[in-house]
Amino acid sequence: MKNLDKYLTLLADGQGLLLTSRFSRHYGAEFDIAEGVAIVTKRGCRYFTDSRYIESAENGIQGFEVLDIAGHGYVKRLNDAIADFGVTELGFEENSLTYAEYMRYEKNLNCSLVPRDAEINGFRGTKEDWELELMRKAQAITDKAFAEVCPRIKVGMTELELQAELIYCLYKNGATGLAFDPIVVSGPNTSLPHGVAGERVIREGDFITMDYGASYMGYCSDMTRTVAVGYATEEMKTVYNTVLKAQLAGLAASKAGVPGEEVDRAARDVITEAGYGPYFGHGYGHSLGLEVHEAPSPNAKNPDPMPLKAVASAEPGIYLPGKFGVRIEDTCVYLEDGVEILTHSPKELIVIPV
Repeated sequence: MKNLDKYLTLLADGQGLLLTSRFSRHYGAEFDIAEGVAIVTKRGCRYFTDSRYIESAENGIQGFEVLDIAGHGYVKRLNDAIADFGVTELGFEENSLTYAEYMRYEKNLNCSLVPRDAEINGFRGTKEDWELELMRKAQAITDKAFAEVCPRIKVGMTELELQAELIYCLYKNGATGLAFDPIVVSGPNTSLPHGVAGERVIREGDFITMDYGASYMGYCSDMTRTVAVGYATEEMKTVYNTVLKAQLAGLAASKAGVPGEEVDRAARDVITEAGYGPYFGHGYGHSLGLEVHEAPSPNAKNPDPMPLKAVASAEPGIYLPGKFGVRIEDTCVYLEDGVEILTHSPKELIVIPV
């Protein structure tokens, strides 16, 4: 089924959807344009953008009438469609529309606006086979970047220098973008789950955590690996092996139909029983696709079953303030009898020679 057809199932006569976020427009049109607005109704669908993107839109978008906003603007183009298609109620994405944008549309559009973000974005929780293929490609690029960047790690280089090498490896191997700004931290900075690369110099005996992903044709990958430089102390090995054991327990509990909170609990119990419970503060994982953080997620806040063909991360961690932290993350597809793990980089502790 085309993604546009999924949107049409939400609509009755007189209803439409206003797609303003880049991600919902990409999903509905199955083509990515940086700027634009789309309207979806049972009587017709139109996609509006400006002169910078109009040729790409005309060549790449199917299922929508593509129109330039030059001389018109978005509001007039939308009102023309509202009149032509008999729209009295327009569902919008309340979680991505700014207040100023909402007020402009609410004041000027000739129909009522109704929040429908959850419905508009709910379809993305289950991936089509072609979407999975793009995500496999994104993850293959990410795995290859890891294999290539590890030999580049040297004592004396900074976190920022290593981050630059990692980004280069992603693009060199086919990434069409970054899924998110990479996290590259070393030594005591690895205790910061979302630390930012800086001028700290990598030293022998450090852990290095690299959390990153490629975007390929708009679809994301996400993985984390923690490596040691030169050697790892017994405490470092114990923490690392506890995180790995927790991740494997979470993966073993993962399959379509299992509530997200149960998957989280399977991994969290391992860390808690090892005495590190207070040092695992985030969720076990999150779904991803066009965005690197989507719903539904395998975490303690989600009592709902994970859907078939959801794609989600598996990323438990332990973070000891001022000392070091460890996170290991794979991306996997939820199937009826388990998960397909898209990440193929080794998970055993890697010690980088000095």
